[in-house]
Amino acid sequence: MYHSSGNYEAFARPRTPAGVAEKSAYLVGAGLASLAAAAFLIRDGQMDGKRITILEASAISGGALDGINDPDKGFLIRGGREMENHFECLWDLFRSIPSLEVDNASVLDEFYWLNKDDPNYSLMRATQNRGHDGHTDGKFTLTSKAQLDLLKLFLRRDEDLENKTISDVLGKGFRNSNFWLYWRTMFAFEEWHSALEMKRYVQRFVHHIGGLPDFSALKFTKYNQYESLVLPLVHWLEEHGVTIHYDTKVTDVVFDITAARKVARRIDWIRDDRPGGIEVTENDLVFVTNGSCVENSDWGDHHTAPRFDPDIREGSVWALWRNIARQDPSFGRPEKFCGDPEKTAWESSSLTTLDDKIPPYIEKICRRDPFSGRVVTGGIVTARDSSWLMSWTVNRQPHFKSQPDDELVVWVYGLLIDRPGDFVRKPMRDCTGEEITQEWLYHLGVPTEQIPELAANSANCVPCMMPFITSFFMPRRAGDRPAVVPKNVVNFAFLGQFVETERDCVFTTESSVRTAMEAVYTLLGVERGVPEVFGSVYDVRALLNATIQMRDGKKLKVPKLLVRALDRTVIGQLLRRYRLV
Repeated sequence: MYHSSGNYEAFARPRTPAGVAEKSAYLVGAGLASLAAAAFLIRDGQMDGKRITILEASAISGGALDGINDPDKGFLIRGGREMENHFECLWDLFRSIPSLEVDNASVLDEFYWLNKDDPNYSLMRATQNRGHDGHTDGKFTLTSKAQLDLLKLFLRRDEDLENKTISDVLGKGFRNSNFWLYWRTMFAFEEWHSALEMKRYVQRFVHHIGGLPDFSALKFTKYNQYESLVLPLVHWLEEHGVTIHYDTKVTDVVFDITAARKVARRIDWIRDDRPGGIEVTENDLVFVTNGSCVENSDWGDHHTAPRFDPDIREGSVWALWRNIARQDPSFGRPEKFCGDPEKTAWESSSLTTLDDKIPPYIEKICRRDPFSGRVVTGGIVTARDSSWLMSWTVNRQPHFKSQPDDELVVWVYGLLIDRPGDFVRKPMRDCTGEEITQEWLYHLGVPTEQIPELAANSANCVPCMMPFITSFFMPRRAGDRPAVVPKNVVNFAFLGQFVETERDCVFTTESSVRTAMEAVYTLLGVERGVPEVFGSVYDVRALLNATIQMRDGKKLKVPKLLVRALDRTVIGQLLRRYRLV
């Protein structure tokens, strides 16, 4: 496997890999990474789809990419996915998947046309004082020291940031800035999360710094991620003969391990409450999604708070990774990510308006008609003075194909779920959907005397507690995450958010699909490059543009010692040339 850039290899069709006709594939999990790997096996590896089997523990595909109209609870979404132009692997995949909405078009075509006709941007990024403009005003409000700290983070080596937290490298001046408000609420970072991952995010999205205050950098699907992305992909795979076994909990992959070779030999599972499994050979490729950000998700309802359930049980994704990791050090250290759920949890809510009483308050803040079918909030709106650090968003409506024309689906989440609310004097984690609705209405600016009645009768809110939702952000060091294909492994690969890829970040649809492409291309020897990560440390122009924007029109004050050090680098010379220091 190797990386490439440009159109030369992007449009090339690889030759059939040697021996692929005799190979089969077993993929553990039916999340985006696993579904993408199956697609790359067929499209680029030219494997017969009938030789591909997906084993999924739940009753539905998609993993964290969900969107369900539950007959008892209502419309449910645990989160949404923000996308951008340079998700190179994601768009490489979906250019080949036919749209279920538009005839003679791919999912990429449909997405491209939608966002051309209706570009995304926010008209109010944050509120304060109960629905009034939060006056971020497009500013980053970074002090000179905070700007310098961020620039130094950008330039530091990965190994210098191992096991360090964001608060270890970025001080209070940074954490009091608008930049940090934008960043943490958009990506769900906490100050105790990984400084290394923070650095990778800054490098990965440095070209979008200018679009951070108003979300003009982002693009969204027409409907929820399940209907817009997962369903077309599953449909295409099934048309190509792929078998998906649901309600199958894989408990272990057993290896033969020597100093020179590591070979997967057996897959163990539980199906219909009975243990089972299959012996595999070197011609059977095994792909495992190790770890899950939505494992142990618990749904409450309008009158019930969700449970916080951090226990890892047999048949769970985390238990599977533990069993695999015990067999060899190169298979990673899952405890680093699932061992402290109090630091990896937050809560979201799916809120549906039921009449015409709440939408005017939404329209006042987003400054758009929420029923227009076009961009509404343009991304999350953060109540910057919320004790829960509450954010909410209304995507294009309807957000579900089956959604009534007179209802809106709103996604609400809080990063600080242990603090008492500002209207509901309880921590978010202890609140029912009705109480979360009350807190949200308070920050929308609804008159306090009307809040109880509107929360009770004008909305349905279903909260979801997720103990591991930011587990991939925990501080880490080399070896905590395994390589996609660990050294000397013959027929096995890891997929998803808990594997190590060169310079890419996590918690994106792109990173899931990238690991899938790297895994398939490595194990089959596909004659085509995996697209290079965009927005890297080597993109000096993007760094310069970002530095200009982050200054808010002010010059960056750099200590003389660092100036002399920078003068010996290309970046330093360019900073001087553009008179940024």
